[in-house]
Amino acid sequence: MSLAVQIDQNGGPEMMKLVDVQVGEPGPGEIRIRHKAIGLNFIDVYQRTGLYPFPMPLRLGMEGAGIVEAVGEGVTHLRAGDRAAYASAPPGSYCEVRVMPAKNVCKLPNGISFETGAAMMLKGLTAQYLLRRTKPVEGLEKGDFVLFHAAAGGVGLIACQWGKALGLRMIGTAGSDAKCDLAKANGAEFCINYSTEDFAARVKEITGGQGVKVVYDSVGKDTWDKSLDCLRPFGLMASFGNASGPVPPFAPGILGNKGSLYVTRQTLFTHIATREATQQMADELFEVVLSGKVKIHIDQTFPLAQVQEAHRALEARKTTGCTILTL
Repeated sequence: MSLAVQIDQNGGPEMMKLVDVQVGEPGPGEIRIRHKAIGLNFIDVYQRTGLYPFPMPLRLGMEGAGIVEAVGEGVTHLRAGDRAAYASAPPGSYCEVRVMPAKNVCKLPNGISFETGAAMMLKGLTAQYLLRRTKPVEGLEKGDFVLFHAAAGGVGLIACQWGKALGLRMIGTAGSDAKCDLAKANGAEFCINYSTEDFAARVKEITGGQGVKVVYDSVGKDTWDKSLDCLRPFGLMASFGNASGPVPPFAPGILGNKGSLYVTRQTLFTHIATREATQQMADELFEVVLSGKVKIHIDQTFPLAQVQEAHRALEARKTTGCTILTL
């Protein structure tokens, strides 16, 4: 048996309940893992509210770290006793023990704690595919300006450090001066408080009127229009989240008027669709973390039993860096 967080219908944090569930043996291509720590992400909120619909009942959570207890037929990259971490579908990481597909589960290096592993996999792999795989048509080179929204969040702090290590000039946005200071302490050369400044005007000022090659945006509706105005000709608008709500429909003609812009909507699970891609991305993430170039900030920790409070803090924008649930 295992404790797990489950919802029976979409709604607010109060929909999440701790239930006892039966955990069996892993089948072909699966493992059973006992969690030591669990990651909290905005995608969990989207699934809870129904923005990303799933059949009910639904167990939440996309990220965790722990010890492999058993492996099913055909699993060769893991074995019982391994330290492991993952960002993976289907949901279900908010629990003590689970059986899950092994494809996206990676051995966790000894130099990385379970807490750090649980905090960094989904956010770190997201930063990896954005900076390394989601590039403007003209490419990204050292000295290029990049705009990264929610720069003090879990993905943002990783991406700003990683971008700086790659030689990029990172411009962040955040909702308070304190969050801006945090982003600047973690790789952002500039950070704009969008609650007090017009970030589009400030970006043009910073870049000498040129604009940036790429905007990475997990905020969605509230930042979309002005983000397009931040781009230089042939720039890329890379959307990867909807924290403020989904982007409303728009006329493609505006992309031509604003400089023949490109738009893409990315999701991590396309990038980690194969075992080989997952491992390659994870290896690069492990390398930058172990080197010290990227530090993982766990700024909030909640017991699993307080998952409702964790979701309320995340939705109220009261969190910075990464948040984990502990057992």
